[in-house]
Amino acid sequence: MLNKAAKPLVKLVDRFLPDPYIFVLLLTLVVLIAAVVAEHKTPLEVINYWGDGFWTLLSFSMQMLLVLVAGFMLASSPPIKKLLDAIAGLAKSAPQAIMLVTLVSLAASWINWGFGLVVGALFAKALARKVKVDYRLLVASAYSGFVVWHGGLAGSIPLTIATAGHFSEAQIGIIPTSDTIFASFNLLLVAILFVVMPLVNRFMLPEDKDSIYVDPSALDDKVSEPAVSALNPENVSERQPESRPADKLENSRLLGWSVGGAGLVYLGYYFWVQGGSLNLNLVNFLFLFLAILLHQTPRSLLTSLNEAIKGGAGIVIQFPFYAGIMAVMVQSGLAQSISEGFVAIASAESLPFWSFISAGIVNIFVPSGGGQWAVQAPIMLPAAQALGADVARVAMAVAWGDAWTNLIQPFWALPVLAIAGLKARDIMGFCLMQLMITGVIISIALSWF
Repeated sequence: MLNKAAKPLVKLVDRFLPDPYIFVLLLTLVVLIAAVVAEHKTPLEVINYWGDGFWTLLSFSMQMLLVLVAGFMLASSPPIKKLLDAIAGLAKSAPQAIMLVTLVSLAASWINWGFGLVVGALFAKALARKVKVDYRLLVASAYSGFVVWHGGLAGSIPLTIATAGHFSEAQIGIIPTSDTIFASFNLLLVAILFVVMPLVNRFMLPEDKDSIYVDPSALDDKVSEPAVSALNPENVSERQPESRPADKLENSRLLGWSVGGAGLVYLGYYFWVQGGSLNLNLVNFLFLFLAILLHQTPRSLLTSLNEAIKGGAGIVIQFPFYAGIMAVMVQSGLAQSISEGFVAIASAESLPFWSFISAGIVNIFVPSGGGQWAVQAPIMLPAAQALGADVARVAMAVAWGDAWTNLIQPFWALPVLAIAGLKARDIMGFCLMQLMITGVIISIALSWF
């Protein structure tokens, strides 16, 4: 069974995968050395690429921090906690819990990647409070659903090439989402993953003697500490005596409802009057103002915020290093060389497959869908045209490759791990098994569907 096959992978990852911060430091050194050796750049040039790019992800880092914080505050509000607990009550056994969290994560990630990351992690915690299940696999299952995001409604590559004025428009024109996100091969691929991934996760369920369980009381709205040793937080709904005017403001429901309501009015106007689309900023805006509204009082919200913010340390310190890595990969030509190497051995029929594989490799070093497309499009698009390959399928191959290796890239797992209270090595062994299985499925779909 898959649980026996996954067991050595889990042990291997647990033994050798370092903390994500150590991982990004090692990745930095590998890229710096590779740029000097493979691209014949001087060490000073490479260091300059790295330093100049170090702060280019500050805006995105703040967005990711808000994904964690706003999502946590929303989930810790009494109404949402009750809703998550009610849905979690549908699972009566460990296998049901694993399959349910995978399906919820897949659906949420297909709608929007930021939404999927937060919902999956929070729902995993809700399930762990209801069902005795290996907590590592439960959280890994929640994260594994993230693999479909780039084939979904918020896929940055298909949305980019469907937008007038994109940087490759003169070369390939505008490619509608009917040829990418809603193409039959992509929809069929997503449907297969919705069936296969929950089953794979379910059959990786360890035997009882190998399982690691968590005390449900350690999961009550606590982040940043390992779940197996987390302390019980203070009750966010507990109110202090109102002895000062400032206390009355902090406990004012009217203040919370007024500001929260104003945010929802804006969202209604944006979506229904202006016809706006969902993006990461809108997801964060929605989470934040729903949290303000549902917590009712500013004090309740701030108590939740104090717990949530502790889990953001990894995002704050690691994302600048990834920005530096991306800059070296792009400016030195290393990312282009990787892509060109695969293109050189491709035919019209095999180009989508090699585009997928190359994108998966590049994604380890450039974990950004939009940034990766900027790197690979100038290589993949001329190759597709020269070989007579399907440009839309090649673009989706890059998109799926970008999403695929996220399964073993700690960059995207940081918010999930912070919410769940686990370390990367706790879940990556299970994700490695999913990486191998989904890689085969996606390769077949891109080549022959």
